[in-house]
Amino acid sequence: MLKIAIIGAGAISSSHIEGYLRFKDRCEVVALCDLYPEKAEARKEQYGLEAKVVRDYKELLGDGIDLVSVCMPPYSHAPATIDFLNAGSHVLVEKPMASSLEECDAMIEAARMNGKVLSVVAQNRFRNPIMKLKKVLDSGMAGPILHAQVDSFWWRGHCYYDLWWRGTWEKEGGGPTLNHAVHHIDALLWMLGRPSEVQAFMSNVAHDNAEVEDLSIALLRYPNGALGQLTSSVVHHGEEQQIIFQGQHARISAPWKVTASTSLPNGFPVRNSELEGQIHDLHERLPDLPYEGHAAQIDNVLSAIETGEPVLIDGDSGRSTLELIMSIYKSASTGEKVSLPLAKDDPFYTSEGLMRNVTHFYEKSGHVENFAPQAITTGSSYEAKDN
Repeated sequence: MLKIAIIGAGAISSSHIEGYLRFKDRCEVVALCDLYPEKAEARKEQYGLEAKVVRDYKELLGDGIDLVSVCMPPYSHAPATIDFLNAGSHVLVEKPMASSLEECDAMIEAARMNGKVLSVVAQNRFRNPIMKLKKVLDSGMAGPILHAQVDSFWWRGHCYYDLWWRGTWEKEGGGPTLNHAVHHIDALLWMLGRPSEVQAFMSNVAHDNAEVEDLSIALLRYPNGALGQLTSSVVHHGEEQQIIFQGQHARISAPWKVTASTSLPNGFPVRNSELEGQIHDLHERLPDLPYEGHAAQIDNVLSAIETGEPVLIDGDSGRSTLELIMSIYKSASTGEKVSLPLAKDDPFYTSEGLMRNVTHFYEKSGHVENFAPQAITTGSSYEAKDN
């Protein structure tokens, strides 16, 4: 029976606790930690846990915790993760992995040195539409990918950035490019690999209580000449999110849709219903996951600890996602086209370099300590929606 600790009792902690409770025969939540202990006590009561509650996570470092979920703000991910890895615990850390590539490298090294599992939350990989899209893409039936379109559309009210740590480059680390599109960027890298060049723009068009962007657009060039476009936003009403791949033979996407064309003698398209049917049949034959979202990723991490098999989303995956995000911030802030990978002497490799060089849109003039407990959105299911 694995002993679990939840570090950070904010809104996202519920997804972790509920995930662990799906596997009561394999693990038990034995500790909760939050800077505001009353929040941890509330979670303990909400889920009927027999768990120790502490204010400082360091009180748990010698308690023989097997697996820790780090659910704190991004600026604290690296210190807590490294401390627990060094104390002999495995770690599942919320997105984004850290505030800088320098911190990511230190986390990865701590996991390697201690022989422990380090996984970064990217629960959308564990949703049926994304998993099935990946398998269809890997089948090659759509042909080589020529263009990718990723719409990470979210909407957040002005007061969203009133929370004391949100909307600051130092504490939150960025806006929707980092904290919302991170899931879509992870999926894009998983499916298509790393681009070689990035050109980006960003702005803050609706949240003058935040230093960070609320809208960014990035253009991506891949080594084989394929192009991509990525929009990250918290100003899009309806929050309609999609990932579209235009292959040489067919278009496939999440939400699921397939369209295929062949050429008439004059070069104009005619629908290829036969290929569409073949690709759609493949998609429909793919089995559903036994679990989805956080529960599925927790199952994956538990299995890795139990069997020694690798996790689907490791520290290197989390780092790659942050590298592309930092490349977007660098391009948007400097106006330059950025080549990947980013070197260790790049200004955007460290938190300090980011702070010195990234665009600050506004200064926070006030803040609140906490919001009242409310449900949050943890990612689109990518299911097709009726118009």
